[in-house]
Amino acid sequence: MPYDSGLAERLREQFQDRPDLVEKKMFGGLCFMVAGNMCCGIVGETLMCRVGPEQYQDCLSQPHAREMDFTGKSLKGMVYVAPEGIESDEDLAAWVRRCLLFVGSLPAK
Repeated sequence: MPYDSGLAERLREQFQDRPDLVEKKMFGGLCFMVAGNMCCGIVGETLMCRVGPEQYQDCLSQPHAREMDFTGKSLKGMVYVAPEGIESDEDLAAWVRRCLLFVGSLPAK
């Protein structure tokens, strides 16, 4: 399944000031890596967010967010956000901030 190229462009804008950003094709979509760590990505039209265990339950309570169950089993610390949850640039930026908060706590690879 191809990923949403419009969402990819919107994410690139969010990360435009990050020299440590690398894009990789993963999960049948596109993944954005920050300092060598997976930060977020796109699977189809859905935003994939790595928010970590501390933010996980709070993120699941947000509108249009659900467990990431890519393998048929939920991945703790990872959530999917439906397109309706990231329609505005402000909503997308909020999800990117959540991801960067967690990824910033990890050592660079």
